[in-house]
Amino acid sequence: MTSNSSLFNRRFFDNFIPQPANSPLQIGELAPDFELPNVHGDPVRLSDYRGQKPVVLAFTRIFTEKLFCPFCYPHIQELKARYEEIRALGAELLMVTSTDPVQSQQIQADLELPYPLLVDPECKTFRLYGVGQALGAPLPGQFIVDREGRLRYKHLFSFAEPNASTDEVLRVLREGLASGWDGTRRVAPVPFF
Repeated sequence: MTSNSSLFNRRFFDNFIPQPANSPLQIGELAPDFELPNVHGDPVRLSDYRGQKPVVLAFTRIFTEKLFCPFCYPHIQELKARYEEIRALGAELLMVTSTDPVQSQQIQADLELPYPLLVDPECKTFRLYGVGQALGAPLPGQFIVDREGRLRYKHLFSFAEPNASTDEVLRVLREGLASGWDGTRRVAPVPFF
């Protein structure tokens, strides 16, 4: 069982004051590079995928190994269930958590996550991507980076839509990246006749 001391740690207090999700990153620009360890301590760099495959970056909100954001837990499970669909489209999913390495290992094992779980307890990558924070943890956000390393899609937390739907992520991968679409949402006019 998680003790209060593992919940009320430095990360909790560093992320306590709300900052809205307000990513300055623009569609089409080079996605900021980062290097984070996975749960085994192996370094993973975003730029290692450049020229290889698109990457879905899923920033998730987990407080401890046993305490998940009620918006994020179902999203984590949905991504788990549909991970092979993402891979079948030639993409990789990297999930980023702010839990410490021991908690992250426990999360990966307990949830049997098939995709890489990257560890960012100092929340530097969360801040780099501008996903925001509130009440002790960074907010969730999703980004799609194309094989050239350019940002093609971003979804930031809102109470109306806390996480991008997996269907939307798959649609962007399936339709958008294959055709060179820049990832911006467009509304098609409805014909009058």
